[in-house]
Amino acid sequence: MPKIIDLTRGLGERVVFWIDYVGALTKLFFQTIFWIFVPPFKRERTFDQAQKIGVDSLMIVSLVAFFIGVILALQTAYQMQKLSSEIYIANIVAVSLVRELGPVITSLIVAGRCGAAVTAELGTMNVTEQIDALSTLATSPVKYLVVPRFLAFMFMLPILTIYADIIGIIGGYLICVHRLGITSGMYWNMAFHSLRVKDLSTGLIKTIVFGIIIAMVGCLEGLRVEGGAEGVGKATTKSVVMSFILIIAADCVFTAIFYFIFP
Repeated sequence: MPKIIDLTRGLGERVVFWIDYVGALTKLFFQTIFWIFVPPFKRERTFDQAQKIGVDSLMIVSLVAFFIGVILALQTAYQMQKLSSEIYIANIVAVSLVRELGPVITSLIVAGRCGAAVTAELGTMNVTEQIDALSTLATSPVKYLVVPRFLAFMFMLPILTIYADIIGIIGGYLICVHRLGITSGMYWNMAFHSLRVKDLSTGLIKTIVFGIIIAMVGCLEGLRVEGGAEGVGKATTKSVVMSFILIIAADCVFTAIFYFIFP
């Protein structure tokens, strides 16, 4: 009986935690949307964040996307060669990257690299009372700190995803053409013939939502930091973990909606 009570209490605490957390994210999201349309508009701060999130992430996104494309082609070839269907590897690589792997892998990379940096930056400002100073000067911390990062994540993540899709398909191209003997023209013809507008559009819609998740989680954890340097470290870790969980959960929901509920 005591074990059942402890189990029920633990489950209840988890439910309350998630309700509170989603509520805090939702509140911060609507505050951010409000302050986006309130002047003055500091475009240079948004561009600065866009460079940190987008341009500075190109190298790691390129490496990971390229190797994902290579691995996907190799693993697919292992099975397709048994069926003498190597020609369809291009279809599988292109569709898998554009629909799922490109958006999800890119979002996880950005969450681990940039989402953690946002939390650490805002958390350090919080524990050194710089955010309190902004409020004292009648400046909204959400307007000054959250809005530029929100816009940068939301617009740069789809661009990074398109770039990752292209690099991943090129990785598959190298394996198919130089390892499996498929002609270059046939590879590109099969790859693009298999893609539909819906595949690209759903992938980009997902990345916009993933960008919002990363921005909201990173900023919320940074603004909530307590306990000095140790608190910053814990918040950074929690930010990455929560972003990963919410990205995977959102991807599951979107996949079910786009391809099973409204195919």
